[in-house]
Amino acid sequence: MAEVGKGVNAGKLASNVQKRLTRAQEKVMQKLGKADETKDTAFEEGVVNFNKQLADGTKLQKDLKAYLVAVKTMHECSKRLHDCLAEMYDPEWFGKEEVDSIAEDTDLLWQDFHQNLTDNALISMDAYLAQFPDIKTRIAKRDRKLVDFDSARHHFASIQKGKKKDEAKIAKAEEELGRAQKVFEEINYDLQEELPTLWNSRVGVYVNTFQNVAGLEEKFHREMGKLNQNLSDVMTKLDEQRLAKKGVKTASIGKSSEEAANHSPPDSGSDAPKSPQKSREGPPVSRPPRPASPQEVKEDNIINLFEDAVVPDINISTQPQNEAPTVTNGSSEAELPPSVLYKVKAMHDYGATDSDELDLKAGDIVLVLPFANPDEQDDGWLVGVKESHWLENKNLLVKGVFPENFTQKL
Repeated sequence: MAEVGKGVNAGKLASNVQKRLTRAQEKVMQKLGKADETKDTAFEEGVVNFNKQLADGTKLQKDLKAYLVAVKTMHECSKRLHDCLAEMYDPEWFGKEEVDSIAEDTDLLWQDFHQNLTDNALISMDAYLAQFPDIKTRIAKRDRKLVDFDSARHHFASIQKGKKKDEAKIAKAEEELGRAQKVFEEINYDLQEELPTLWNSRVGVYVNTFQNVAGLEEKFHREMGKLNQNLSDVMTKLDEQRLAKKGVKTASIGKSSEEAANHSPPDSGSDAPKSPQKSREGPPVSRPPRPASPQEVKEDNIINLFEDAVVPDINISTQPQNEAPTVTNGSSEAELPPSVLYKVKAMHDYGATDSDELDLKAGDIVLVLPFANPDEQDDGWLVGVKESHWLENKNLLVKGVFPENFTQKL
């Protein structure tokens, strides 16, 4: 029995080898134009559509799997985020139990979303693509059987055209031709029926796939939106409680400060004015300088007279007797640049709190300039250059803003 089996296998192997050689020879003859080839344009178009359909389905399956991987990753990230919140959330804070419940519901919602996508989209796509390998194999087999049919047809025609008629060979060639034609036509007929049906089925597959994905996404985001709104409400209430506690604490501190102020001695610097707010939201509310008493005004005038007056050197030999010397404020008005509006004198010290402000000492003279952009001027603030800088450098580069109520116009 073993010898018989070996003989059968050897004979089948030899037959397959002979078929491959015959097909190879037939294809070479067809390519060289020495043998005609059976053509079926409709079937060839069906094969082109089949290959395109297979490529599109494979890409959709690949992208759908990538989408599911992304959903899984988002699920893991969402879980870690909620776990982080749960760890940071103090037990005595408002809504601790609700926050934990929202985290659990969110985790379950992600799990259901991923599982439903797998069941209703990916598995259906896998089943759709599972039929392509068999059909692809049968298409390749049909191509081989077509070559066999053409080869048998050419062999039969060549024997018939021979000079010596051998009825036995002709009959055998005719029998082989009939057998090859039958095998080819059976497989060709099945594929002619299946390929157009498979091509048309792609529409329903795409519709079902994307309807399922869209419907599951819509439901998932709707439910997730509710959970997110609940979490946002909890955070809002927690913040309201924090602000309420802060307000009570601030009111308590303010009351204590007021009581302490009522029992503390007066501040020696309480007469200095407040600097106005540098803001675009509205005019600043500042306290004007304390009105000076008549005695103080008289003393200030005397001091100002001696501080501001510059007694020029008088040449007695050339000074006309009827011309009185001129008293100025420390500089000649003719020397000032035309952009200077007027001069002011600092009545109180002012420490600059920003890089664009001037640092003033009581008694400083400032040349007031117009703002480059009037919209940038805040109420109660002026811009200018110290007169000392102008006299020394003859430029207006080092300028800054300062509170008007700390100065007096000259």
